[in-house]
Amino acid sequence: MKKIIGCLSDKCYFLGAIFIVGLLFVNPTQAKNYTLEQLPILQAEPIHKVVARRVTNYFTQSHFRDFDLDGVFSSKIFDRYFKLLDNNKSYFVKNDLDQFREKQTNLGKELKNGDVKTAFDIYNLAAKKRFERYQYALQLLSEPMDFSTNESIDFNREDIAWSATEDELNDFWRKRVKYDELSLALTGKNEEQIRETLSKRYNQMLRTLVQTKPEDAFQVFMNAFAKEIDPHTSYLAPRIKRDFDSEMSLSFEGIGATLNQEGDYTQVVSFVTGGPADRSKQLAIGDRIIGVGQKGKVFEDVIGWRLDDIVEKIRGPKGTIVTLEILPAGNNSKPKTIEIKRDKIHFEDREAKLSFKDTSRGNIGIIEIPSFYIGLTEKVSQLLIEANQKQLKGIIIDLRNNGGGSLAEVIALTGLFINKGPVVQVKDNMQHLVVYDDKEDYAYYNAPIAVMVNRYSASASEIFSAALQDYGRAVIVGENTYGKGTVQTSRNIAYPIDAKFHPDWPELGGVQYTIQKFYRINGGSTQLKGVEPDIEISSLQYVDETGERYLDNALPWDKVAIANYKTFFNIKSILPELTRLHKIRIAQEPEFNYLEQDIVDYNAKRDQQYIVSLNKNYREKEQEQNDHKFLLRMNERLKRENLSEIKNLDDLPKDFKIRDAYLDETVEILLDFEKFYPQTMTSALPTGLQLINLSK
Repeated sequence: MKKIIGCLSDKCYFLGAIFIVGLLFVNPTQAKNYTLEQLPILQAEPIHKVVARRVTNYFTQSHFRDFDLDGVFSSKIFDRYFKLLDNNKSYFVKNDLDQFREKQTNLGKELKNGDVKTAFDIYNLAAKKRFERYQYALQLLSEPMDFSTNESIDFNREDIAWSATEDELNDFWRKRVKYDELSLALTGKNEEQIRETLSKRYNQMLRTLVQTKPEDAFQVFMNAFAKEIDPHTSYLAPRIKRDFDSEMSLSFEGIGATLNQEGDYTQVVSFVTGGPADRSKQLAIGDRIIGVGQKGKVFEDVIGWRLDDIVEKIRGPKGTIVTLEILPAGNNSKPKTIEIKRDKIHFEDREAKLSFKDTSRGNIGIIEIPSFYIGLTEKVSQLLIEANQKQLKGIIIDLRNNGGGSLAEVIALTGLFINKGPVVQVKDNMQHLVVYDDKEDYAYYNAPIAVMVNRYSASASEIFSAALQDYGRAVIVGENTYGKGTVQTSRNIAYPIDAKFHPDWPELGGVQYTIQKFYRINGGSTQLKGVEPDIEISSLQYVDETGERYLDNALPWDKVAIANYKTFFNIKSILPELTRLHKIRIAQEPEFNYLEQDIVDYNAKRDQQYIVSLNKNYREKEQEQNDHKFLLRMNERLKRENLSEIKNLDDLPKDFKIRDAYLDETVEILLDFEKFYPQTMTSALPTGLQLINLSK
C-alpha cells in the first residue's frame, strides 16, 4: 500500500495541548489602570512577508478547490476577517468597515506580495474598539443594578446589520453587562461581590489586549483567508502547529503539568500521572511559577507574562532540564528553585479503551475510540487479543463525538474487521480517483459488530462506519453523522533549505488544507450527507445547525463509481426485525423518554434560544423549573437503583453516574444482531498470527 499522508480530523487546530489556559483573574486592589495609550500598535514582522507568500502559494496551487484570488474573492476575505474579529457585531460600527472598503478588492494581491499592512491596520482598530468597549463595561458597573424590568438580550447577532452608531452598541453593552450581573446574582452573590468579580473579568480583558503580539493579528488574518476557501483549511501558527502535531500523536515533550493563571501569577492546577512533574514531587497543586530558566542560564521573571509565553519557556526536548522558581502554595511561603528533567508525555486517557458488559443474554466487548490518532490500529489490535480471549457475543465500536484523524489509520483499522477488499475511494483536485484496499485476505475479528455514532462523529469515523455498513459487517446505531467527506494534509511552511540560508529565522508554523475528497465504496459521498445509521437511537432529532452542511464554504456533495467489493452479509434484510425489537425496548425505557422530551423542548424553543430575559424573578422561576424537572428525574433514577431519594440536587451522591442508556440499548441491538449473524466469516486468522504492528 502506498504511503498515505492525510488528516481527517474536524478540528483544524487546538490551543494548549496540556497547559490549559483558564480564566485569568485580576485582584482589583492590585489591578493596573489600563489606558488606551498602553495598547500596542502592532506591525507586521519581516518574517510575515515570507509566510504570507508561502501560505498563499500552498492554498492557490495545491488546494482541492479551484479558485481565483481576484477582487471578488478578496472582498470575501475582507468580510470574513471582520467576521472573525467581531462575529457577534459587538465592537465595530458600520463606519469602521467603510473606512477600509476601498482596499477590500486588493487583499488577494497583497497576500501574493506578502503585504499584510491593511490586515494589521484593521486588527489594530479592532483591538482599540474592544479596549473601549471593556472600559465602557467597567463604567457601567458603578450604576445601580435593577433586575425588575422586563428587558431581554438577544445574543444572536451574527446576521444583523452592523450598528450605525456607537449609541446602538452602548445599548447592547448595557444589556450585556446587566446579563453578566444577573448571572452572578442568580448564584447568590451580592452587589459588592458582583462588581468585584466583573471588575476582575473586564480588567483581565484589557490586560489581554495590552499583551497582544504581531502573531495574533497575522494568525487571524491568514485564517480569514483560509476559511474563505473551505472550513477545514487553516494557517497554523508555530505554537498551534506543535499542538496540532501533539494531538495527532497523543504525545508531547515537557514536564506534564496543567497550568492556569491567577492574576499575574501562573499556577499549577494538576499533573499528568507518571509525568516528570508528578515523579519529581517538587511541585504541588497551587504552587505559583514566578521564574523560568534553562540549565546554566539566567532566570527570566515571568510574573505578568502571557500564559502561552510561559508555556513556551517550560516546554522543551526530552532529556533537557528546565529550572523553575516557584512560590509554594500558602500566604507566607518563600520562593525556591527546582529543576525538572523534561520527558515525553503520552495522553493515555485519550487512547482507545476496551471494557466489557455482562448481560443475561451474553457478554459484549466495547472499544471506545476518541480519535483516529497515529498508532490507533496497533492499540486496537492489542485490545482485540484481549477481546478474543473472552467468550463474547460481539463487540461495540464507540465512535460518538469522534471528530476524525489520520486517513492511514482508518484504512488500517477497517482492515482488522474485513477480508480483502476496498475500504475508501479518494479523489484529488485533478479528479484522479484512487481506491485504497485492505490487502490481507482475512479479518482480525470475525464476530458481530455494532458501531455507535452520533451527529458529532465525523470524517474518519464516517469512513469506518460507512465501510462496515457497505460490507454488511456491522450494524450502525445512533444518529446521522456530521457529514465531513474531505481529506486535509498538514505541511510545514519552512523549506528544508531554509536552515542553511536563513539560520536566524524563527519557526514558520504550518498549514492544513484540503487536498482530496473521499467516497464510500458504494460510490456515495459522506460530504454534507454523512452516514445514515441502520437503526436510529431515537425517531426524534435535534433541529440545530450541527454538521458540515451548515458551514460556510463547505465543498459540495457528489458521487463516483462503485468500487469492486463483495457484501459479507445483507443486514438490510434483518433491519425491520431489529428495529421492531429496538422500538419495543425504548418505549419502556425512561431514559429514552427523557431524551425525547428534551429534544421536543429544545426544538420548541430553538428560535428563542439566544434570547435571554434580564428579569431576575423570571430567571429564578425558569431556573427553579429546570431544577425541579432534573430533581424529579434524578429521584426516579435513584429509585430504580434502589437508592434513597434526595430533597435537593446538592444531596446527590458524588459517585452517582447516570446510566448510558444509548450504550445499553446498543448492547441489546448487538445481541439481537448476533442471532442472525453467519457462523463464520470467509477467512479466519492464519495459525499463529500475532495481532501486533498492524498499521498499514
